[in-house]
Amino acid sequence: MTAITNHGPKAPFPPPAAKDAVGVYFSDLLKRPICTGKIKDRIGRLSDLVFRLGEPYPEAVGIYIEHGWGKPTEFVAWDKVQRIEDDAIFVARPEGGHYPPFVDQPGWLLIDEHLMGRTIFDMDGRRIEVVNDVHLLASKGRMLLVHVDVSFNGFLRKWGLGRLSRGKDRFISWRYVQPLSREDVGTTDAVTLSVTRSQLRDLPGEDLADALEQVSHEEQQAIFSALDTEKAAEALVEAEPRAQRQLIANLRRERARMILSEMSIPQLADLLSVLPHEDQVKMLALLPATEAERIKAILSEREVTARALLSSDYVAMPKETAVDQVLQQIRAAYREHEAISYIYIVVPDTHLLVGVVDLRDVVLAADTVALGELMASPVVAAQEDDMREDLAELFAKYHYRMLPVVDARDRLLGVIRYKDIMSGLTTRAKA
Repeated sequence: MTAITNHGPKAPFPPPAAKDAVGVYFSDLLKRPICTGKIKDRIGRLSDLVFRLGEPYPEAVGIYIEHGWGKPTEFVAWDKVQRIEDDAIFVARPEGGHYPPFVDQPGWLLIDEHLMGRTIFDMDGRRIEVVNDVHLLASKGRMLLVHVDVSFNGFLRKWGLGRLSRGKDRFISWRYVQPLSREDVGTTDAVTLSVTRSQLRDLPGEDLADALEQVSHEEQQAIFSALDTEKAAEALVEAEPRAQRQLIANLRRERARMILSEMSIPQLADLLSVLPHEDQVKMLALLPATEAERIKAILSEREVTARALLSSDYVAMPKETAVDQVLQQIRAAYREHEAISYIYIVVPDTHLLVGVVDLRDVVLAADTVALGELMASPVVAAQEDDMREDLAELFAKYHYRMLPVVDARDRLLGVIRYKDIMSGLTTRAKA
């Protein structure tokens, strides 16, 4: 191991990729002799490492030494650590011959006591892995806790069998692990993913997608498994093609079916267009036959029409409908907020599109006002044979969140959402 030297005054810790950062495993430091001056001047062995919880990573504050046989513990503050070598850890000579006993402080964490051997659970309470080791980064006299290692290699190192390691280590970033603080330790052996389900639900799909693209494969799967199906679909739609392929490849069949059911036809087509053929076939088999046929048509055509891309999730009512009736119907039936951005005004029976009302205008109007008094007419609409590029131009020109699609007789066929068209074009460009 490269010697790690404490040069005194602390400089800002570099990012994990910095050239002078040295990776260290806790299991390699455990029980290592603590010496002052020379190797013969041993005062004990490292029993644990003490870190202070902080952002973005906990930082080492000292070494915990337990002598046993009724002797008091000792605490070596981290600024007294001079260097870490393969055979010993060298510290400054203590005044009076001994370091002070360890006294716990709020926000302190002991690696061996609080992390090693503990089970990690996902947000559904399912066991994922066991913390077999902890990965640390040292530089410029500082040490940070950056990963937990859940690989079999970590297990081997923990038992002094590191020479038998094979394959790669499997890290989970500290950012996604919630430790048990010293004062909270009881009978539980568990740690959990630190991102709560409510926090994940509140994050925009774009932010979740960015997070999934920046973490390791193991972290990616752990986060994605904690998402409900609706939020998982949002993140999958917004993710880069490479991340989309990784996430799809590891989905269980029923989980995949539920996530795909939350996506629109254009979103499904764009997702499947970046998948390997084998995965594409598997995903199509999970969809209803009518949806699968529409998506196959989109994937096989160079020019896709609005009719193939439209969605039937929208709200349409006659112009005589009063505002209080509109609001009652919306509240009585659970609808996605995107489906009720606009109320389309149609003629009963023929479904002829005659107007449109923004939901905000409905909310602000008196209960007795009819939709006909609020509607804008004529309506900007896409024709059923418009191409994807035509639709993009309409969205760019009018800045609507949703466009109705009509046939040659102006009968409402469905709607197309802005994000389905614009994000789809962006995804194809990145693929």
